Amino acid sequence: MDLIFYHPTFDAAWWIDALEKALPGAKVREWRSGDNDPADYALVWHPPVEMLAGRKLRAVFALGAGVDSILSQLQANPEMLDASIPLFRLEDTGMGLQMQEYAVSQVLHWFRRFDDYQALKNERRWQPLAEYAREDFTVGIMGAGVLGAKVAESLLAWGFPLRCWSRSRKDWPGVRSFAGREELSAFLSQTRVLINLLPNTPETVGIINGSLLAQLQDNAYVLNLARGVHVNEEDLLAALNGGKLKGAMLDVYSREPLPADSPLWQHPRVAMTPHIAAVTRPPEAIAYISQTIARLQRGEAVAGGVDRVRGY
Repeated sequence: MDLIFYHPTFDAAWWIDALEKALPGAKVREWRSGDNDPADYALVWHPPVEMLAGRKLRAVFALGAGVDSILSQLQANPEMLDASIPLFRLEDTGMGLQMQEYAVSQVLHWFRRFDDYQALKNERRWQPLAEYAREDFTVGIMGAGVLGAKVAESLLAWGFPLRCWSRSRKDWPGVRSFAGREELSAFLSQTRVLINLLPNTPETVGIINGSLLAQLQDNAYVLNLARGVHVNEEDLLAALNGGKLKGAMLDVYSREPLPADSPLWQHPRVAMTPHIAAVTRPPEAIAYISQTIARLQRGEAVAGGVDRVRGY
């Protein structure tokens, strides 16, 4: 069994060694331009078209939770990957816990008014503030996939009213579910903290715009943990400057790295991190990939397959 590996920044030697240990008998090589030798599986992140084009593979594994880069390449180059070849993504592999840490810490930061206390600190003002009521601090999660479920699960323990919105209705204990465009307004109308964990699809690009933000509760917060293309950054800034939004925490952006002249850098009520909310944890990823390949080799059903039409 032969595997080819490509990632623009990962340590290929480490991954090759770990994969060969996890898959006894497998031969793993780093793909380089001009390598057209046969392979059974490909492990990739932002792969060049020539790496996959024309190959008869048993499956391709994206080394992250998102597959939008591969799908966008496929739109421009349909010959890159035959429709019969399964495409898998890393559904969790340690990312769920990281998303839980990030979301819970930020929701609590806003709920305990630490953003306001930081502003007071900058003004050298000693001023205790009135507490927020937990029952009025509804958290709404857009995107109800594996990571959305993990974030909802972690927030339940803190007693916040929770709701989710997705393509199809969910049956999560303690979480009110909304589904489809016809229920989006109802979902937004009582949401104080909006957490975005949507997949990147043509239907979700630019979904967090002025019209959507206007439907949130006054003094709402936005936490974007999905993709930068989901948010119209000009509309987000307008909602902050106009007083509709009280704050935003962003991990992803329309352009990455974020240009130095972006007004997001200087806005006092925008907090930012450089796309680190949930990164690929190699040991967990190796375990998932090796177990999935072993099941595929035995002809068993496996989870994590991507629907190329839906985009996730």
